[in-house]
Amino acid sequence: MSLPSRMWAMLLVSFLAVISTSGNAFAQAESPMNSFPNPFHLVDGWAKDLPGGREWGSTNAIFVDSKDNVWVGERCGSRTNCVDSPLDPVLEFDASGKVIKTFGDGMFIVPHGVFVDRAGNVWVTDNSSKDDKGQQVIKFSPDGKELMRLGKPGVAGDGPDTFNQPDGVVVAPNGDIFVADGHTAGKGNARIVKFSKDGTFIKQWGEHGSGPGQFEVPHGIAIDSKGRIFVADRNNKRVQIFDQDGKFLEEWKQFGEPSGLFIDSHDILYVTDSQSQDTEPKNAGSYNPGFEQGIRIGSVKDGKVTAFIPVPHPPDVATNAPEGVAADSKGNVYIADVVLKDIRKYSRN
Repeated sequence: MSLPSRMWAMLLVSFLAVISTSGNAFAQAESPMNSFPNPFHLVDGWAKDLPGGREWGSTNAIFVDSKDNVWVGERCGSRTNCVDSPLDPVLEFDASGKVIKTFGDGMFIVPHGVFVDRAGNVWVTDNSSKDDKGQQVIKFSPDGKELMRLGKPGVAGDGPDTFNQPDGVVVAPNGDIFVADGHTAGKGNARIVKFSKDGTFIKQWGEHGSGPGQFEVPHGIAIDSKGRIFVADRNNKRVQIFDQDGKFLEEWKQFGEPSGLFIDSHDILYVTDSQSQDTEPKNAGSYNPGFEQGIRIGSVKDGKVTAFIPVPHPPDVATNAPEGVAADSKGNVYIADVVLKDIRKYSRN
């Protein structure tokens, strides 16, 4: 028995509506990690008045200390490194962007990570080398006096006393030191190295690969209130979590392709996704469907993402690489951009 034409038309309209609704739902499901609330706004002109009129160089090294001062390891106004530069690469700012102090001239090739411990000591990684400099982690007092060095100057290696492109460093409350070592996928090191507070080698873990406890570019490292070690395993597009003996606990892929990590005093986790592109780019390694560049914010207690600050790249550059991230006690977020060469501050609305 045939249906009247009008009824066929009604069924067709209903079918198309279902298809349309399903398509919209599918489109939304493709990028759920880009649709979280963004309760922040950009603060224009933060930290523009650098000493001597110098310009920002590339940087991904940024940290906020217990006084809410912002520490930056910057590549001496150059696009790539501090070779033969008279400029200080380590800078301290107050929350308004005013420079408090600078130090470190002639000591670094490529400052890559910075951390301030509970005593106010400043730790900076140098992940490149030239002649007798680089491939080290240097500890400074709060006023810039050198206190300790880990690694051999200018020597790349995989032993207990050498690094090969150390990216980041954190210090546990008991003084133990953890270094994320390795910056090239498939080459060099891909490990976490643990030292005692006096710099004595304790152990290492990790190797190239994508399994639990393996790494491809361990680009950032942080520690939470429970003492767990969080690693930005960038090329594997995940955050890995370990205890301090290197035991793998879990992995989180909901934060995108992480370059930088910061955990504040409330155990809020800030993660920079400097690589992800939702459309297939020339650099296939950046293709990460469902994710875009920006900062994802969540809690280390459950791993749930609760906010997303999008950081789209300008149309005239391939990418802008917001790699470093930190936050102060008031919830302001700071990012360090390697390609655009600046520090940006985001405040809550």
